[in-house]
Amino acid sequence: MNKTKKLVFAAVLTAMSIILLYIPFLRFPIFAAAPFLEYDAMDVPIMIATLFMGLKGGLAVTLVSCVIQGITVSSSSGIYGIIMHFIATGGFVAGTALMMKLTRKKVLPSLLAGVAAMVLITIPANLIVTPIFMGVSRQVVFSMLPTVIIPFNLVKASINAAVTFLVWLPLKKANLN
Repeated sequence: MNKTKKLVFAAVLTAMSIILLYIPFLRFPIFAAAPFLEYDAMDVPIMIATLFMGLKGGLAVTLVSCVIQGITVSSSSGIYGIIMHFIATGGFVAGTALMMKLTRKKVLPSLLAGVAAMVLITIPANLIVTPIFMGVSRQVVFSMLPTVIIPFNLVKASINAAVTFLVWLPLKKANLN
């Protein structure tokens, strides 16, 4: 894929990420105990970018999407939302992209590695950022890890990995290079 095609592809996928945030039935809290943790399908186009453009492309789409989300749809969470979404999705992207290299582009195990990476990276990130965002002690956040935070990230990443895989199947046959 030449530079112009990559830029256009990245821009289209970024726009799709943001559009998915505006579809009401695709954005909702999973756990009542933490309504600020919302499922969204924003990561699906980002993961498509990762599968086709690798780590740098996936992270670039992640960064732009997270900033746009943070100043529009999720402006109430401010910089904390941008940071946390970038860390979480960045972990998903990095885990997937790195496993793609190790498995010689086997998508399913790569997406599963991305899910695991997202879940693992959000544990320390939540212990650092969430107390500041919520104005609570680290102990409160620590107690939320097994009951809310880890299950949320596991559910969100798993759904997005499954949808990404289903979207990627027909796309892999298209000549996007």
